[in-house]
Amino acid sequence: MSYKKLDIWKLSRELVIDIHKMTLQRLPKFEMYEEGSQIRRSVKSVKATIVEGYGRRRYKQDFVRFLTYAIASNDETIDHLETLFETESLKDRELYSNLKERLVILGKKLNAFIQAVEKGHKSEK
Repeated sequence: MSYKKLDIWKLSRELVIDIHKMTLQRLPKFEMYEEGSQIRRSVKSVKATIVEGYGRRRYKQDFVRFLTYAIASNDETIDHLETLFETESLKDRELYSNLKERLVILGKKLNAFIQAVEKGHKSEK
């Protein structure tokens, strides 16, 4: 099985694309290089860290550690998104709510996946 079949990777990929587009199309120009840059890096880190952890899946503790890093980057992404909305750099409430809801779901899925890995289940969804 490939990491590309993991639900957590698929969701993180969709979020990378949507947040990247949001920062380039919906934010003031100055924000593309400030908070926009930060949120792009943090959301891309979620996806990349899932991949890196998957590459170490034979070593359960390494796998769990990288998945934990992915949760931390996901939390950071939520914080950047909230900052953009609260400072009114991102004015589209519907887009904000949609992205935040999906990030929260990803966090829950990452937590559930970690629990499955810790218990030694072969389930990778």
